[in-house]
Amino acid sequence: MSAPASAAWREGYGVIRHRPETVAKIENLVARHWMDGALADRDRALALCAAADRLASAALWTVAHMSYATRVDLSGADLAADAFKTAPEGHMGGSLNAAIAFVGYHLANALTGQTRAWVLGQGHCVAAIEAVNALLEDVSPAQQGRYGRSEAGLSRLAADFYSYALTPEGRPAAPLGSHVNPHTAGGVSEGGYLGFAETQYVHMPLPGERLVAFLSDGAFEEQRGSDWSPRWWRAEDSGFVVPVMILNGRRIEQRTGIGQEGGAEWLAQHLRLSGFDPIIIDGHDPLAYASAIIEAESALMHFTSMSERTYPARLPYVIARCIKGYGFPGAGTNRAHNLPLAGNPRADAEARRQFNEGARALFVPKAELDAAAQAFAVHDAQERPRESRHPMTARSIPSPVLPEPAWAPEGGASCAMEALDALFVEIVKANPDLRVRVGNPDELKSNHMGATLDLLRHRVNAPEPGAPEAVDGAVITALNEEAVIGAALGNKGGLNLAVSYEAFAMKMLGALRQDIIFARRQREIGAPPRWLSVALIATSHTWENAKNEQSHQDPTLPEALLGEMADTARVLFPIDANSAAASLRSVYASHGQIACLVTPKRAVARLLSGARAQQAVADGAALLLGDPREADLQFVAIGAYQTAEALRASERLMARGRSACVTALLEPGRFRAGRDEIETAYAASEAQRRHFFPEGTPRVFLTHTRPEPLLGALRRLDAGPSRTSALGFINRGGTLDVFGMLFANHSTWAHALEAAARILGCGREEFLSEVELNALDGRGDPNVLRVAPQ
Repeated sequence: MSAPASAAWREGYGVIRHRPETVAKIENLVARHWMDGALADRDRALALCAAADRLASAALWTVAHMSYATRVDLSGADLAADAFKTAPEGHMGGSLNAAIAFVGYHLANALTGQTRAWVLGQGHCVAAIEAVNALLEDVSPAQQGRYGRSEAGLSRLAADFYSYALTPEGRPAAPLGSHVNPHTAGGVSEGGYLGFAETQYVHMPLPGERLVAFLSDGAFEEQRGSDWSPRWWRAEDSGFVVPVMILNGRRIEQRTGIGQEGGAEWLAQHLRLSGFDPIIIDGHDPLAYASAIIEAESALMHFTSMSERTYPARLPYVIARCIKGYGFPGAGTNRAHNLPLAGNPRADAEARRQFNEGARALFVPKAELDAAAQAFAVHDAQERPRESRHPMTARSIPSPVLPEPAWAPEGGASCAMEALDALFVEIVKANPDLRVRVGNPDELKSNHMGATLDLLRHRVNAPEPGAPEAVDGAVITALNEEAVIGAALGNKGGLNLAVSYEAFAMKMLGALRQDIIFARRQREIGAPPRWLSVALIATSHTWENAKNEQSHQDPTLPEALLGEMADTARVLFPIDANSAAASLRSVYASHGQIACLVTPKRAVARLLSGARAQQAVADGAALLLGDPREADLQFVAIGAYQTAEALRASERLMARGRSACVTALLEPGRFRAGRDEIETAYAASEAQRRHFFPEGTPRVFLTHTRPEPLLGALRRLDAGPSRTSALGFINRGGTLDVFGMLFANHSTWAHALEAAARILGCGREEFLSEVELNALDGRGDPNVLRVAPQ
């Protein structure tokens, strides 16, 4: 853009206008030459500002067409009725706001010559990202040649948006979705679960990196863990983070809580109490965003340069005050959330008039648009990557050094959690270059992870003398499961672990599922993620948390994760110390997976040697007793306590003249029927299935989970009601002990024998005494079943 054009930058363009305070900040920014890059040349810097105004206006125009139209007209002519969609769709109000913000992010990058990472918490505003990417022709591989700044490219973008097109395989046909997805150039998180970007962003950038996190004022109500970001940020091990809240003050049907409480001033006061340093800007102006991002980073740079630093640092926080849907008819109304016009322009003349009038106000002639885009094409000159390849998109972590665990000898009993603790400490020590985050809702020592805590320590601002705390601690502890899993999921440049009570880990499910879905979609498009897999240890689980009430006894998390694709969401049930260590080791040997290890923390029998444990994890199952091809009945155990009951039941069965085998199923998802080619490739082969679970062998499953979802996942192993039975959690609990939980849920060895008798077609009395049968039938003392069977 020419120098004369840059001289008119103060006037803005179309609906983009600059307030005096924004003009003053830009002039000051240029005058002070804070950064290298475009700021070294005043005319180029101001021309870039003028280009940003035009790019923002064109982005708003494109977003409007994406929601309502099937094509665009780069001559600026009004669209006729047949150019509009039969069923428009698109979260348009927030997308219009986010488009201006995203252009401001690009402007900050171009002015400073640095490519920042970005994350969009309100992922449903993806139209903003896709519009700017297309206008700058910085698109993903699948979008190249399909979307771009040409009339054909922008028309295809509009037509594809919410087209619902399917491939013959039943997948979305267009490389475009309703939320940020792996086809969104630069996208790293779906942002479909509002509030989780807020808990993760502070843990995302590595030292030397910069991140702009676009946040939602609605999500502020949904997930409050982001209030603690100043507690976690450290100049020594964190990159620069600039949270930017797009404060448009409206949810779907009413004002946000912030809007009802007092708006930007109320939020600023609240943020100051939480340790932030708020910056309120005009959210209708891309220049205001760029100036605020640079100003925020300048403050962080000043703090980082201090020889003596005290925490918490006053983290900058940009509050972009704006009207929802600004720049288009219907702005500021409830309708602005999705479709701001009162009618569909295809069938409603008044709505069509409003659309065309609104589009005219945003239109940028092709020559001006091309010049604006060209002004942003400075990446080669500035020797930096394009925004589609910002640092967080390029995470490729080499496999870490994985020390050999201290395998325990078979026989006796030991604590599986202590084995995990010892191994994790050794892995951390062996990989000093990997930044570590341990998400801990409360009781790491109670969960037998004392060595991990002693090594890494709780991260606090003012350590308490004598406590395992440190300013640079790597254990992120808060009584908020969503916040601490955010630390593990956000740190994709490092090594991560989360430990939680099984019942309360359910609160993490939304965050886990968002990452699982995104990683799985990356696999589907041939771009599998390369961050190190994340381990979640679910301890104090359903069966051994019997001392508490039923709220603490809940296997829903592993059940839900078993419903996800097994190649990306692993669920493991180690049965002893060695299989626990082998499971954790296998997690960190992989990439792009979320793995839940449902692990006992009480001492349990050591059943597998180190070699057998490693093989069991590799296979997903282990033969503990007998041969399933020759046995009258196969007990299949999923979980440590279930394995103990299966072994007891098999002992009685064999004592009564029947042959039995016991198989521990460590990773049930390996033996499900694959639901697509990726999961099928991950699942056990037919030869493996026949080795562990031959055709024709009657089976009794004893499962940690509820029986029904387990059988649903393992239809491949289910021979039908006459040949298969399953025992597990049946929603009974209370203040009991482990045996009490097993008995209440009909899952003791004796219940397993009762199920075996039914499947074998014989009477229960063949395997159980009268006293034992009375206990099963509720007529005797349950405690007779505590005794190991003879």
